[in-house]
Amino acid sequence: MGLTVEQIQLVKNTWGPFRRIDPKLVGDVFYSKLFMEHPGLRRLFPKDMGEQYQKLLAMVNLIVGRLHQIDKLTDDISEMARRHVRYGVKAEHYTAVGNALFWTLEQGMGRDWVPEVKQAWTACYTILSDTMINASYSKTQHK
Repeated sequence: MGLTVEQIQLVKNTWGPFRRIDPKLVGDVFYSKLFMEHPGLRRLFPKDMGEQYQKLLAMVNLIVGRLHQIDKLTDDISEMARRHVRYGVKAEHYTAVGNALFWTLEQGMGRDWVPEVKQAWTACYTILSDTMINASYSKTQHK
């Protein structure tokens, strides 16, 4: 499953305003939601989350910026996924992360979080999470 030109443009356009927000704010909203919904995941992260906020936003900026050639990022995404396994990330955690991402986007976009935008972001995240899961786990581990 790939992204349409329209979906790529929707993701890029709606991410633009987030690039101008302090990564600490976006990261804090995202991780607060993630940890509130899944408190057990907090142990996978450092006590001081400042650097993690920066890494999260840098990763999203990179992926969104290169959506038109996402296939060229597959090796980088796969390597990132293998690092996540070493940190204790499991395949089922990707759903929780996706839900926290979508919630964060919805909070930031307000009325602009319309069905077409949600579908575009869902398609984008599905490609990313599927690539990461497939790079890190055998088929039997993530049924």
